[in-house]
Amino acid sequence: MSKFKSLPVALVTGGAQGIGRAISGALLQQGWQVMIADIDGEAGTECIHLFDSLGKVAFHVVDVAREDQVRELMQVTREKLGPISLLVNNAGLSTPYTGAIEDLDLNVWQRYLDVNLTGVFLCSKHAAADLRATKGSIINLGSTRANQSEPDTEAYAASKGGVLSLNHALAISLAPDVRVNAISPGWIEVGEWQKNSSRYQPFHSNRDHEQHPIGRIGKPDDVAGVVLWLASDLASFITGQNFIVDGGMNRKMLYEED
Repeated sequence: MSKFKSLPVALVTGGAQGIGRAISGALLQQGWQVMIADIDGEAGTECIHLFDSLGKVAFHVVDVAREDQVRELMQVTREKLGPISLLVNNAGLSTPYTGAIEDLDLNVWQRYLDVNLTGVFLCSKHAAADLRATKGSIINLGSTRANQSEPDTEAYAASKGGVLSLNHALAISLAPDVRVNAISPGWIEVGEWQKNSSRYQPFHSNRDHEQHPIGRIGKPDDVAGVVLWLASDLASFITGQNFIVDGGMNRKMLYEED
């Protein structure tokens, strides 16, 4: 029997770049088997080479907005790794700005809802049987933009607001077998966590960092650490909650100066 068969299985959607890549690596380091699901085959293949020495990792290309592809993803995950104990719904369109509402194309609006919200629903739906059996958990990635906005971000904000509502609905429907929680990141710099062909060295001013009460912009590892905690027995009495990871920005009162 493979030494990995007794290890729990985590499925991380959007797990090949950015916050998802950090989550996938952190889970592997903590002894999870990890299925990385991502629409970007180049990024996923790169992750397999990057993480292979950390533990049992697999990759599958998927568009989480397609139910047939999500159903196949679950089947492949079970065949390669085993029943799912943790689902991290991280996949999503990450660019919040879609232009003025008067010019927002219906197809763009719908794509944001399909990927960011319906994708969470479909993955949760098709992983639910495994999660009930393993007494597992779901972690949904929301956003602080579900509660506060900049101009021209309607599609993104609406999709993430839906994720947070779906989060507590799932927590009640899947209780007591499955815990469901959300993480809402603020400003997280992902430039160095992209695939090689898209990676960039970010530059941020002192003001960018200092506007955060904690004194810096967030890193993908900041979110991954909360995932590890929520997935552990230390969080066994927690469900239906949303954890904001933004360096305190949501608590800071801002006034425009003359």
